[in-house]
Amino acid sequence: MTFKTVSSLLSIAAAAGLAIAPVATAAQDEPAPGSQGASQDAAEANVLGLPANVSVLGKNDPNKRTATAVVNGHVLTGTDIDQRLALLIAANKGQQPTPEEMQRLRAQILRNLIDETLQIQEARAQKIEIDKAAVDASYARVAAQNFGQDIARMDAYLKSVGSSAASLKRQIEGELAWQRLLRRNVQPFVNVSNEEVNDLIQRLEAARGTEEYRLGEIYLAATPENRAQVEANARKIVEQIKAGGSFVAYARQFSEASTAAVGGDLGWVRLETLPAEMAEVARQMQTSQLVGPFAIPGGYEILLLIDKRQVLSADPRDATLSLKQISIAFPAGTQQSEATARVKAFAEGVKTIKGCGDAEAGAARLGAQVVENDQIKLRALPEQLQQMMANLQIGQTTVPFGSVEEGVRVLMLCGRDDPQSDTKPSFQQVMAQIEDERVGKRAQRYLRDLRNDAYTEYN
Repeated sequence: MTFKTVSSLLSIAAAAGLAIAPVATAAQDEPAPGSQGASQDAAEANVLGLPANVSVLGKNDPNKRTATAVVNGHVLTGTDIDQRLALLIAANKGQQPTPEEMQRLRAQILRNLIDETLQIQEARAQKIEIDKAAVDASYARVAAQNFGQDIARMDAYLKSVGSSAASLKRQIEGELAWQRLLRRNVQPFVNVSNEEVNDLIQRLEAARGTEEYRLGEIYLAATPENRAQVEANARKIVEQIKAGGSFVAYARQFSEASTAAVGGDLGWVRLETLPAEMAEVARQMQTSQLVGPFAIPGGYEILLLIDKRQVLSADPRDATLSLKQISIAFPAGTQQSEATARVKAFAEGVKTIKGCGDAEAGAARLGAQVVENDQIKLRALPEQLQQMMANLQIGQTTVPFGSVEEGVRVLMLCGRDDPQSDTKPSFQQVMAQIEDERVGKRAQRYLRDLRNDAYTEYN
């Protein structure tokens, strides 16, 4: 990861082509009303050696933000960086970076903005227009996912964290532009033969029952000259993620792999398809573990093991469960001794509930609440609960869990639909997987060429 040096993100180019226009003050024969003491004030100010007539060299506008970089004529300002940085901090639950980390984040965000600008410019050069309606539709989908389709609420939220709707829409425009560029200029020229697909399917069959991994990655390119700096940057990223930062957000902002657009998600892979260095690390990882940075050819890698399963084998965690959650809450100020007694009574009372049909009536007897969910995957539950639920029979409950602050609850199993035993991917799915891998590699080369051909000026 190569960072361009930026002398000042918020600098004012005071000597860069400013018009010099002397402005003379008008002479005053009489002091203005209420200006008693003005002569004394002027005398005190004269200690600084100020001239009587001041020539202002240009217009001083505190709201003006000068360019941080100019990419093929497009200006990127400190405001652009500030608002994108605010998005990243918000995604990391408001965790404030250290001053050193802030400087590094700003440098990387500038690099991302430059790439984004190059992608939008290339799309326009190729007569690919990303109309406002497409951007607004994507923006509305984000609002639907996070704010229940209330776009005004999302606008207000972005403003409250120091960002803006315009900043997020610009990022959406860049992603749409790049997707459409790849669909036109890369995907049609990626060929996958039937023999390749059939060969991969045969290898999958041969590997049936062996493990495959769903991995998240953050890849940082490095050269012999900047390896130490890139490794240090990677370690900072790992520290931020371990402190509660969003892996997906950091992958989108920092990773130089094609998977950055999907938050670093490599999907399901078998270790033999990975570079040897990555495979060796992944083999030792546990689910949800973050490892890195470690060196691979061309740079450094950070890995997150999202999940693990067996090739072409049904995973019990893919079972769809029908659950009833029975819970009790504690009033504010409840003493620990009182809470302990009530939890014990709750646990004993749950044992008297006669299956799912009696859940509501039993909960009422205990002063508890019931919430149902009949379409939840076993793998969606926390790992400790997965282990408990896997061994339950219909009508049985987990042991109580929770806290005084969050409430104490149990889960009752009311139904289970086990996954189908044959999970063999279709011919079309395997072909799409190979195509995606090849498109990703060509996309990296495409973006590298755009960088090499760009005229970029930095302040």
